[in-house]
Amino acid sequence: LFQQFGVLSALATALTSVLSALLLLALTRQLWSLRWSLTRDKESSLPLPKGSMGWPLVGETFHWLFQGSNFHISRRQRHGNVFKTHLLGKPVIRVTGAENVRKILLGEHSLVCTQWPQSTRIILGPNTLINSIGDLHKRKRKILAKVFSRGALESYLPRLQDVIKSEIAKWCSEPGAIDVYSAAKALTFRIAVRVLLGLQLEEERVVYLARIFEQLMNNLFSLPIDAPLSGLRKGIKAREILHANMKKIIEEKMERQQVEQEYQDFFDYMLSSAKEHGQQLSIQELKETAVELIFAAHSTTASASTSLVLQLLRHPAVVERARAELEAEDIICETQSSPSTNEGDAAITETTCLLSGVCHHCSDEDGFPRSWFHVPYLSLDKLSQLHYMDCVVKEVLRYLPPVSGGYRTALQTFELDGYQIPKGWSVMYSIRDTHETAAVFQSPELFDPDRFGLDRDESRASRFSYVPFGGGVRRCIGKELAQIILKTLAVELIGTCKWTLATENFPKMQTVPIVHPVNGLHVRFSCRHPL
Repeated sequence: LFQQFGVLSALATALTSVLSALLLLALTRQLWSLRWSLTRDKESSLPLPKGSMGWPLVGETFHWLFQGSNFHISRRQRHGNVFKTHLLGKPVIRVTGAENVRKILLGEHSLVCTQWPQSTRIILGPNTLINSIGDLHKRKRKILAKVFSRGALESYLPRLQDVIKSEIAKWCSEPGAIDVYSAAKALTFRIAVRVLLGLQLEEERVVYLARIFEQLMNNLFSLPIDAPLSGLRKGIKAREILHANMKKIIEEKMERQQVEQEYQDFFDYMLSSAKEHGQQLSIQELKETAVELIFAAHSTTASASTSLVLQLLRHPAVVERARAELEAEDIICETQSSPSTNEGDAAITETTCLLSGVCHHCSDEDGFPRSWFHVPYLSLDKLSQLHYMDCVVKEVLRYLPPVSGGYRTALQTFELDGYQIPKGWSVMYSIRDTHETAAVFQSPELFDPDRFGLDRDESRASRFSYVPFGGGVRRCIGKELAQIILKTLAVELIGTCKWTLATENFPKMQTVPIVHPVNGLHVRFSCRHPL
């Protein structure tokens, strides 16, 4: 009996301890929620947005990490287009919807200001566009405007097309499948280094610098602790290596710069633009801006390029219609037989190519197999005539925007959807959710390029329903260049290549921090041959 009593007593004690712990957890959670409720602006009669602040210190960070995009979808369905949460140590208000996004994007420098993690600001440097605010930001955008002007873009295009042709030839030369996302990152890095920065480097050096840049990217969002082996220290080291490789060419350009000159690359346009605006840029400013340019163009364009290939794989009817447009515009030319072969040899070679799937009949100057079809050098005018191709690129950016949203900090308390956004809180506007829920898009769950056709153009009805490049004074300054890269890539792929998915199923897409296939997108490419 005494033994039974002891067991019951132990159970009661254990139960009391568990209940006490649960009550304590519930109390701390309530106190945590109360702590943030008290931060509401007392001068505003509006309530804070609905939502949960999660658990003390960690908030809802673990839910966010494990659930991915489903985290935001479930909370938007529960709380509406404006809800509060607590992520990565900060209170955040997540915002969806064209009108709400419009207010944030147009409120830059007055209602909100841009917000980047401290590690990002340190690694990229103080002279970059993303780290500047107010008048300094406006001055920097004016200087950079010439870098992305129509004249500059026209001058970049031939070299841009050369890089794309060369990379696609490598894809087609591979006997097995390639990971499109990795290949797209290599492509966009080469475009940034060779076309925009004008760095003429050996292939070995390009591969080395691409690896160094990956090291910078991998540590860009790290704890701001400058210690041996820390992410911040690794990121700073990678930045210094990149700077050292750019210093020589910058010095040479600054020495030979004249009043009249033929502009060739980013540095030429940048130096000329600064001079026109009565400013002189230091070598340090140019180095930091160059790294920022690679950062801005690299991952997002690689993401969009991968999404483009994914959608072309999923929708062969879209490919056929785009190819018909290229043929109608005389953009696809059939490559002539090699001068060194007679008709009989050419026929044998063609048969061999068709059987092997690799075109050895025509090779480029680097020895890579080349398609039987050829795309001549394009111009901006010629690209602008490809209306359906333009719709395809726009729909890729609507359906899978590379960046899911942007962060801002509230400079003052303001209203959204009947709620107050308190001064000092983080505000995250969602690009992806806005695209998915905008009423102007018919069947937004479908990939439908025709929604951007001239006779339909659903995005016209609401300017901020389609914001893959953001908007307002911080709209992506390289927007036109990104679209030109995607359009040129699409033209070359559709005009000269064939491709098949190398896996049984299409990959799932991860949306944080940038859209990309979870385990890669594995595709077999080959040269396109006459039917």
